[in-house]
Amino acid sequence: MFTTHFDSYNFPSTPGKVKMERSNYFGRVASRWHSTASARLLSCSAILLALTLFVLFRMSLYNGADQYLTRVTPIPQAFKPDHVWETRVRQSCLPKKSEGLIVLVTGAAGFVGTHVSLALKKRGDGVLGIDNFNSYYEVSLKRARQELLEKQEIFIIEDDINNKELLKVLFDLIQFTHLMHLAAQAGVRYAMQNPGSYVHSNIAGFVTLLEACKDANPQPAIVWASSSSVYGLNSKVPFSESDRTDQPASLYAATKKAGEEIAHTYNHIYGLSITGLRFFTVYGPWGRPDMAYFSFTRDILKGKPISIFQGANKQDLARDFTYIDDVVKGCMASLDTAGKSTGSGGKKKGPAPLRIFNLGNTSPVTVPNLVSILEKYLKVKAKKNTIKMPRNGDVPFTHANVSLAHAQLGYNPTTNLDVGLKRFVKWYLSYHGLEPSLKSQRS
Repeated sequence: MFTTHFDSYNFPSTPGKVKMERSNYFGRVASRWHSTASARLLSCSAILLALTLFVLFRMSLYNGADQYLTRVTPIPQAFKPDHVWETRVRQSCLPKKSEGLIVLVTGAAGFVGTHVSLALKKRGDGVLGIDNFNSYYEVSLKRARQELLEKQEIFIIEDDINNKELLKVLFDLIQFTHLMHLAAQAGVRYAMQNPGSYVHSNIAGFVTLLEACKDANPQPAIVWASSSSVYGLNSKVPFSESDRTDQPASLYAATKKAGEEIAHTYNHIYGLSITGLRFFTVYGPWGRPDMAYFSFTRDILKGKPISIFQGANKQDLARDFTYIDDVVKGCMASLDTAGKSTGSGGKKKGPAPLRIFNLGNTSPVTVPNLVSILEKYLKVKAKKNTIKMPRNGDVPFTHANVSLAHAQLGYNPTTNLDVGLKRFVKWYLSYHGLEPSLKSQRS
């Protein structure tokens, strides 16, 4: 059962592994050249040049060059809607109470997606997940989350949200009351290496899902994850939903801002009920390894130095760290208060709700303070390198005003960073099989 006390989770001992599939895309040259030696040499050079340009083009569609096979390679799965598959989908979607929701959760094997799915299932809602298990970070962690969900009879379809055929079959098979859209290409800095993955997931994927929702009858209500990154270079604090968001500092932020504008369009034209949630630095057990608190923990325990960025004039970076339990409560309240879509049947019958909320903790903490808390619970002194923040799209601080979410959702974050990191460290040590007596010797 889902619980906010993470030490009661059952931890998979052997997380699953994923095989990377590759395909050959080269044809054969069937004709022979009957010409002079120089002509043959010229022809061979042209063929080699064409092949080189072709390979570089294909690779640039993902990351460009050496990142192609090592980062964010989607893992395609054969889509087979047979009887067994349909039975698993129906069983996973079956609510345990008549008034229960039926929710399609994208990114269900992700950090927030796993926690939201478990919370929905615990209270008796029907839940079905989609996740492509890409390799942006360790797939083994996503497989471990998948095991956690399967123990609660939550089925995750392994596929991409851009698969229109899959979505059509699902929406024909199940009348979803809600879509909880959490799938996205995350990370600010990685956008500099693989910009195409952000467009594919955060823009094209969102549009594909909205198309499926607007064609459904009845149309589901939609709750989706935007980001506090949309505030970009905004210097007014705390950040409020009415503040300007037209100065994104990263491509990631720009794709999330684009998602908010796209949501407005589909709400206006097709009557889709849409709620966007601007998350502020979510952390906790089962979190993302690319986040600072997670990578700091890993490196501190290994005795490796950590890099602490500073802004202009040696200003410490600060983040509005928000514990996962608080974010889950905000997500659940957003689903429960989402009004109905009004375009079911192919024609918009009236205005539908369009909402945006900050989900933060309202108490920014500097990165050096974060490190100090980790040192306390890891019982290890960190080796720190303080360096100037590079121009990679990061912003110096975030600070949420959650008065709107409090008024309309009853949102009230209750977990401070000290308590949240204590729970995270306990989970981390358990998940990695580290005994406190052993980890305390690492320095």
